[in-house]
Amino acid sequence: MRSVASNEAFTGWSRTFIDQRPGAAIVDRLTFNATLIETGSESYRLARSKANQTKRSS
Repeated sequence: MRSVASNEAFTGWSRTFIDQRPGAAIVDRLTFNATLIETGSESYRLARSKANQTKRSS
């Protein structure tokens, strides 16, 4: 079993993959026969990074 995690919705991947054709192909292959789990929550890593930046700025 393999897993892939992303904080970006598939619709936002167009910002990462400028050319839509390879981006669509990647999403297609990742999601074929996959179980998608959407947590609907913010990334704890991102929140922690932001908190650390705030601490360093102070």
